[in-house]
Amino acid sequence: MSDLNKEPQMEGGLDAETAAEVDAMMKKFDLESNTRIWEGLPKQLIRILMALFSVYSMWVTLYSTEMREVRLTTFLGLVVIIGYLSYPMFKSKVRVNQMPWYDILIMVAGAGSFFYYRFNATEIIKLSSKVTNDTFMVVIAIIGILSLVELCRRCVGIPILCVVGALLVYTFSSVRFGKVIYDLFYATSGVMNTPIDVAAKYIVVFIIFGAFLERTGISSFFINFANCAAGSSAGGPAKVAVISSALCGMVSGSSVGNTVTTGSITIPMMKKTGYKGEFAGAVEAAASTGGQIMPPIMGAAAFLMAEYMGVAYSEVAVRAILPAALYFIGIYFAVHLEAKKLGLKGIPREELPKFKDLVRKMYLLAPLVTLVYLVTTGTYTMQKSAAIAIAVTILVGIVNRDQPITFQKCIDALEAGARGTITVAAACAMAGIVAGCITSTGLASKLISAIVNVANGQAFIALFLTMICCIILGMGVPTTANYCIMAATCAPILMNDAIGIVPMAAHFFVFYFGIVADITPLLHWPPMLALPSPRHHP
Repeated sequence: MSDLNKEPQMEGGLDAETAAEVDAMMKKFDLESNTRIWEGLPKQLIRILMALFSVYSMWVTLYSTEMREVRLTTFLGLVVIIGYLSYPMFKSKVRVNQMPWYDILIMVAGAGSFFYYRFNATEIIKLSSKVTNDTFMVVIAIIGILSLVELCRRCVGIPILCVVGALLVYTFSSVRFGKVIYDLFYATSGVMNTPIDVAAKYIVVFIIFGAFLERTGISSFFINFANCAAGSSAGGPAKVAVISSALCGMVSGSSVGNTVTTGSITIPMMKKTGYKGEFAGAVEAAASTGGQIMPPIMGAAAFLMAEYMGVAYSEVAVRAILPAALYFIGIYFAVHLEAKKLGLKGIPREELPKFKDLVRKMYLLAPLVTLVYLVTTGTYTMQKSAAIAIAVTILVGIVNRDQPITFQKCIDALEAGARGTITVAAACAMAGIVAGCITSTGLASKLISAIVNVANGQAFIALFLTMICCIILGMGVPTTANYCIMAATCAPILMNDAIGIVPMAAHFFVFYFGIVADITPLLHWPPMLALPSPRHHP
């Protein structure tokens, strides 16, 4: 446990050696970590480009009055550029400061398609569906869609593309080709549907906020707080994993990010205490997955839920508190009972962080408190509240002597925010395509009819069948896209008059069971949980 206080410390509380191990493991198993290797001047130029993208995105979400088509095509065009600069076609063919000609071609053609739409938006909107009578406009649309699909494959993975591919085949076989192209690219019912609009308006600024917050060392504070609270009790390290994952989940809202931050420390501690390796991994997987249902961030799905249901974001966040608390309490009791069964002890108190030292760092919570207060009271819009919270985070970082925030760290945070946006935007674009296919074909109503007929008005049967659909459709799909797919396909089933589930409950139900797909044995997303850390082993 004393390793927690060793220097040098990395963001999130990892020391240099552990961070290197984490980085190697992430590159092996996590698509988001398989990025190009840039060094020297190219690296600095791309860092500046990423930072400028984050600044631009914040400016747009706060001040832009451009129409939706102009704003979103610009956003997607920039995402394509930074996406292809970041992610190679194959992780095994990455060379320092090299980008193959075909990647450059795809990047230029894909971004060019969106920028062409951006600068000709008025004329295209006037033409409406007639725009697809022009072969050139059809080619532009196909290139734009395919560039997003390929980017999604690189940074998100294959599972979501299997869903998209199956729906596209069904849609093209059921609906006229020109109409499908128009609906998916030029209309706001496809790529530019609600998911990508919410991503550009709300999610980006919160991703940037999370990136700044991580650089204040708040993750380390949460882990040390969890150790103070439960480290000395029976099976303490497992309880620390649960508590720290719950707290870190408020910031990251990411299963993978949560696992990397807390798992690299808690899993070796659990194994050293006496837990079996597979149990330690399962605890961290379940606890880290809970980060996506933990308000206020909820893997960015809270903003989408508010938009879909037409309610205030604060209402969604408040309603999510009790289910999230019950989830983590359930895991906490499970590890407690396992510890009692095995006769495991906690960590000696003298090896734990001192509570009085943590009290001095309570100011690290100021950005989160500010954000929650501004959003729940409706003092400002969500975007402006997040921007103010970022400013507070910078002030806290200046005050923090242990991990002071510098100009370099600000650039790092802006760059990290841009990189985080790539994956979310690509996933949201695919979710928009899914929603567009469902709308064009009327597939949702067919699915609703099938399940309602099988359930025969029995809510329990409908809930069970919907749960199975959510788990299958949610495997391998990022949180934001996961919820979008569930909201379009599964939530309407439960809200049908024959079933009678209220909208808020229906949306939470499909969201939770879609997220549970992250820890299904079929998907097995957490191989990284077996993080190598021989220094901590007996």
